[in-house]
Amino acid sequence: MPCPKTCPLLPKPNLTTPNHITFSNPFNMPMPGNPDPSVTILAACYLYSMTSARLFALAAFALAPAAAADLFSDDFSRFPTGRLTMPLGFTNPAIQEYHYLAHRGVPLGPWASAICHVDAWLVGEEDGKPYLEQSLGPDTRQFVNPIFLAGDPEWSDYTVQARVQSVIASDFAGLVFRYHTNRHYYLFSLSGGNTARLALHLPLDRSFRERQWRELATAPFAYEASRYYTLKVENDGPRIRAYIDGKLILQAEDGEILRGKAGLTSNMPARFQDFRVTAPDTARAAIDDRIRRREAELAKMRAANPQPKLWKRFSLGDFGAGRNVRFGDLDGDGRLDLLIGQNLMRAPYDSAQLTCLTAVTLDGKVLWQRGKPDPRNALLTYDLPFQIHDIDGDGRNEVVLIKDFKLQVLEGATGKLLRGIPTPPQPPQKVQVSHLTNGDSIAFVNLDGDARRHQILIKDRYQNFWVYNNKLEMLWGGAGQLGHYPYPADIDGDGRDEIAVGYALWDDNGKQLWSHDRALRDHADGIMMANLTADPKAPPRVYAAGSDEGVLVFDLKGEILKHVRIGHGQSPTVGKYRMDLPGLQYVTVNFWRNPGIVTVFDADGNIHAQEEPIHSGSVMLPVNWRGDGQEFILLSGNAKEGGMIDGYIRRVVMFPDDGHPDLTAYVADLTGDARDEIVLLDPKEVWIYTQDRPFTGKRIYAPLRNPDYNESNYRTGVSLPRWLDVK
Repeated sequence: MPCPKTCPLLPKPNLTTPNHITFSNPFNMPMPGNPDPSVTILAACYLYSMTSARLFALAAFALAPAAAADLFSDDFSRFPTGRLTMPLGFTNPAIQEYHYLAHRGVPLGPWASAICHVDAWLVGEEDGKPYLEQSLGPDTRQFVNPIFLAGDPEWSDYTVQARVQSVIASDFAGLVFRYHTNRHYYLFSLSGGNTARLALHLPLDRSFRERQWRELATAPFAYEASRYYTLKVENDGPRIRAYIDGKLILQAEDGEILRGKAGLTSNMPARFQDFRVTAPDTARAAIDDRIRRREAELAKMRAANPQPKLWKRFSLGDFGAGRNVRFGDLDGDGRLDLLIGQNLMRAPYDSAQLTCLTAVTLDGKVLWQRGKPDPRNALLTYDLPFQIHDIDGDGRNEVVLIKDFKLQVLEGATGKLLRGIPTPPQPPQKVQVSHLTNGDSIAFVNLDGDARRHQILIKDRYQNFWVYNNKLEMLWGGAGQLGHYPYPADIDGDGRDEIAVGYALWDDNGKQLWSHDRALRDHADGIMMANLTADPKAPPRVYAAGSDEGVLVFDLKGEILKHVRIGHGQSPTVGKYRMDLPGLQYVTVNFWRNPGIVTVFDADGNIHAQEEPIHSGSVMLPVNWRGDGQEFILLSGNAKEGGMIDGYIRRVVMFPDDGHPDLTAYVADLTGDARDEIVLLDPKEVWIYTQDRPFTGKRIYAPLRNPDYNESNYRTGVSLPRWLDVK
């Protein structure tokens, strides 16, 4: 299915080559179960695999001078013998959904692992010659197929080749070229032990978890699993010529993607040697010119935006965390504070509990602490159940949490326990870990006409939820395919919230209005309800990023208006990201099986842009950076692969390379001028950035956001239009 209009090729900065290698935890913090903080997570791999020759090569970490026509070449001697990535304690692999990691092992330099959440790639030696190996077999539950990628989106009219050995000749192994995203690229491969194949991977699934290929050409070719074959592809505009061991095997013409990166892939164990990309001098000059013009345009756009300026920074001691921080005024001084939660992960995966809560001001002063801090308990890949909210309406915030199978309320200023009750009995589930509900997340809803939302909704991981009043008396509960986090909103105008939970809508009295929980086969990763169109009289709609179901749009009766199978859609965000489109835009990033693909939708669910600016997940937070109505999306705080993107998926704001943490981030107006500050943190430090220039207009954009008391890794970041006069 051609899609040059719906999936335009947009620019993206080059990957850079680091000049050193670090074999350590990315934060140099001890991992769960490791009693010695000095023992890093990759120590065993390091001692086993490193040799003095490999260490020297990695220290240099630079390509040898190439011939004039070379775009890129590599024999993989740059890497140490062993695995290139490794699991990160108990948190792997979902840690990269909402945390940025430059690598989980060996810095890949000019390469990238496009399917970041699988540890597929290793380097070895065969008869003294290094090889790159994809070591995993087919597993459609976790990935499409691993891809090892290099180059620039502007590469075109090039020749790519490599030596390929199918360790197991049961599926395919070969070259990727004209790579747009990990769901949209060309493939030339050896396949099934007897076929040479040329195909285009299409960006949208045909049905649930059924990817689409456009077969361009095939030919019988019996090959042996024990030997290398040299695969080569020549690109000349839409023309494609594919060779094996110097012999032309396949030809085709297809112009859906004319430019893109190049790399290696397989869906079974396979080895690769001597990767090389070349281009005629005229093609290389054109590529260089396009890159120069792209970078000049990006530099101009970035210069026109406020630059991030460091506002505050402080250390966290032993009580820091990853993305389990809440913001709210705890001490009553009118300014936001931080509440940081650490966890103890009980086996299995979905049953972590709070171990330590620390309340900190924006100046780094500790207000109070409950529990014993331990840096081993800093990271988690999902929500911990704690929030900050004034649940009794007295003007002072409380902390509501679930700990040790108790729903508890603490005094916000001191952390003193005010009251608590046991959580409800846990209904039978696939993995029964306790008699009482462990607690997954907490949200506040309005069921009595009080817009301040004093009712408490708690849920387990995927199946059940319960609603309490602020006296901790249970009101009602429900069950279904819940997804991760509910979204309350008054969409019928009666002054009370309806609650979207999973693919179902519930009324304030506990009546389920409609549900698609049984019909849709993967959970709702993020949901929201609002009118995103430019017509203020249009009815609200329900939007869901449905994991492997893609993106869905429902009307208020539950009818599916749009279903777009983009792969594993998650981390949705809503805001004014495109000034050329009416209404607001709905943007997602993919993770499982196809990480890093960002898709921009309009209010009707039509795609307007799709790119892969990163190769992992992202928090995808809306940012009111300029105050003029144009909003951006925060990818991460990384100085090279992060920054803020616009609705064309261009990096229009970058962070300085000043040593700040970039593990995760939060966005909030902390200085009071309606524009957002960016909080960058890891378990050790917090750095906060603001704009380097004041706002000068007479009216400032001050969008309505999700309330701080309904914070979650999984909530849709909603930014609805609002303007204020500047006093």
